[in-house]
Amino acid sequence: MSRVCPVSGKGVLVGNNVSHANNKTKRRFLPNLQNASFFSDVLKQVVRLRITPRAIRTVELKGGIDGYLASKSLAKLSPELKPLKRALSRASERHAESTPG
Repeated sequence: MSRVCPVSGKGVLVGNNVSHANNKTKRRFLPNLQNASFFSDVLKQVVRLRITPRAIRTVELKGGIDGYLASKSLAKLSPELKPLKRALSRASERHAESTPG
């Protein structure tokens, strides 16, 4: 499992620990990844992602996982979210065909 947020793209950064004597040793800054569950109204299922708290706020601002995926183009999504967007668009097309209008 990679330590990269699929929504925001935040990943591991590299830096130095600097001691009082100014000795430098390499260290890693890990992103604050949290397990989050979002319910998709179109797919009628729960989508579980490991994303940062900032990304959770972004998804909620866009109206949930359905609204977030609808607002992004397929080219701008991470490989983890592309199949989800395709499934979402197929399900919404099926729903549009079955609804008389």
